[in-house]
Amino acid sequence: MTMPSDDYIEPRDAENERDTAQVDEEHTDSDQAEEGVTFASLGLPDEILAAITDMGFRVPTPIQAAAIPPLLELRDVVGIAQTGTGKTAAFGLPLLAIVDADERDVQALVLAPTRELAMQSAQAIEDFAARAARLDVVPVYGGSPYGPQIGALKRGAQVVVGTPGRVIDLIEKGALDLSNVRMLVLDEADEMLRMGFAEDVETIASAVPAQRLTALFSATMPAAIEKVAREHLKDPVKVAVSTESSTVDTIHQTYAVVPYKHKIGALCRVLATRAQHIARGQEEADAAIVFVRTRADVEEVSLELSARGFRAAGISGDVAQTERERMVERLKTGALDVLVATDVAARGLDVERISLVVNFDVPREPEAYVHRIGRTGRAGRQGRALTFFTPREHGRLRRIEKLTGTDMEEVAIPSPAAVSEFRARRLLEGIGARIERGRLDMYRGLLAELGQETSVEDIAAALVASAVGDEGPAPRVEKDRRGAGKVRREERLDESGEFVGASFEAGRDKDRPIKGGADGARRRAGGRSAPGSGTRYRVEVGKKDRVKPGSIVGAIAGEGGIDGRDIGHIEIYPTFSLVDITADLSGEQLSRISKGYVSGRQLRIRVDEGPGRYPRGDRDGFDRDARTRGGSGGQREERPGDRGDKRPHRFEKGDGSRPRRSVRSERWEKDIKRARRDREGGWDREGGRRHFGKRRYDD
Repeated sequence: MTMPSDDYIEPRDAENERDTAQVDEEHTDSDQAEEGVTFASLGLPDEILAAITDMGFRVPTPIQAAAIPPLLELRDVVGIAQTGTGKTAAFGLPLLAIVDADERDVQALVLAPTRELAMQSAQAIEDFAARAARLDVVPVYGGSPYGPQIGALKRGAQVVVGTPGRVIDLIEKGALDLSNVRMLVLDEADEMLRMGFAEDVETIASAVPAQRLTALFSATMPAAIEKVAREHLKDPVKVAVSTESSTVDTIHQTYAVVPYKHKIGALCRVLATRAQHIARGQEEADAAIVFVRTRADVEEVSLELSARGFRAAGISGDVAQTERERMVERLKTGALDVLVATDVAARGLDVERISLVVNFDVPREPEAYVHRIGRTGRAGRQGRALTFFTPREHGRLRRIEKLTGTDMEEVAIPSPAAVSEFRARRLLEGIGARIERGRLDMYRGLLAELGQETSVEDIAAALVASAVGDEGPAPRVEKDRRGAGKVRREERLDESGEFVGASFEAGRDKDRPIKGGADGARRRAGGRSAPGSGTRYRVEVGKKDRVKPGSIVGAIAGEGGIDGRDIGHIEIYPTFSLVDITADLSGEQLSRISKGYVSGRQLRIRVDEGPGRYPRGDRDGFDRDARTRGGSGGQREERPGDRGDKRPHRFEKGDGSRPRRSVRSERWEKDIKRARRDREGGWDREGGRRHFGKRRYDD
């Protein structure tokens, strides 16, 4: 493969003249391409122009104006643009111009990191192809039955949009033929690699014809993405939408310093006032998405919000696909106002009502921040984002500001008095309409009796205060998941003892642990937990199947809908493998993963119940964390806080630097060679210790 070219196209400014070689980074506030550039001027076929005109599209966004012409000229493209900038149309419109509707073979393949994004992209391409007869788009993704997807492929489809894991499964089942693919699209490639799909992407890219058109779109351009571009794209044109142009102009980015123990209370106040304090022109937020780090936090925060009267729900990898779709539909129709989500679960979510993003927990990686706030301010719409930083997270603020190229505005958390005032004003706005509806005589009589001793103004004020939940000067105790804790010098409280603000700690830049103990220490360090944490699972694929660790990671992450960083230590044995997973998997997730295939074998995942491990010489160890640290992949790191010997079914710890060598149970003996079992014997217990010995027979 040839190296990428130096051609670098950036969005044009409305005031500059057209220049095909080099263009300015600046562009209009509405995130549109230069004046005079229309979809018709990009060279798209008439039927596609008619379809997008019917959809109300007139002027392309910068990424569309820059990417569509070279793709129509059959040149590979690397697009660097954040979510919400119109990337789907940037590759979807040229894709439709390239495929032949008269042929029923798969001619275009689009890979997406999550099923939500796959469904969204497939729907958008279908809408673009509304005027094209007999052109079918099939989305394929994990979490749904194989039957309907295989049936749709057998009936014929020119365009397939799918997640890497399900695409590989369908290839191995013989249901997906890529031999006639003309165009390959890698959408949100950085996210796919972050989720552990690198080897799957390599496998799929190698399975399509070498003579093809390839488009790669990514929000960031790390070394791993550059490597993919070098290996799988031929002399590509680089198209970039600057970070500033796609966030600052459409999203008002703000932050507040909030200690962990006050986060729930602060979030409730922000939502209760509809984020007016961070809205431009006193505009109220319509719907909001709240980002947290873990599935447990999704459940905890969503339940807490619901208990406080908000129409809230949580979405994570534990939620079944049908339920996810119902939640999104409720959010679109207004039956739901707040969605609490993890990064992976929210990928591909595009709901016009979302005008506020709250980062309840700061993302571990600055790039993830860009993806998060991209859920609002999409396609030129105005949005706002609020991030909660703890007093020790000043360094993360600086890193995010450096990435986005803008200074975030610090805002104050609304006080309880501000919340009460907001609610009172909303209540009083409806008083006139209620008076017009009548039937108030009974209430007038009651007030007349009370008015003999108290003024009408005092009565009305007390009624309004009670209606908005203001019970007087006694301080209200906020139930908070973080616990009470003493007041630190960085915290500011109001007269009633309520939290109203905080400042960054001087000279401190580390995060406080999300939870206590060793798990908290690992989370504080960021990234995936060290090998041996979480739960150990067994999958029925091993060395004899020539499986690679990356394939296992991709299959589990794709089918289970979990973050690849939640998958830790992997041990590959002849006929099975053991995988450490820090995330809590639901029964639905285990069922989906079990139905997935790797190297032609069904995973059939289950919690490992073996009491011991293979000798080190009989296994292939793969420790993704240790590899990045430069350590040995097969050597397990010993840490304080590991589970003790009382739980033999979960990651037993040895008394030295090496794992304890336990003997195999009868279940494990079925998975190894009978010759070895006969040679080494069974197992026995003497004095509570397990050891190898001669076979014993009970007479």
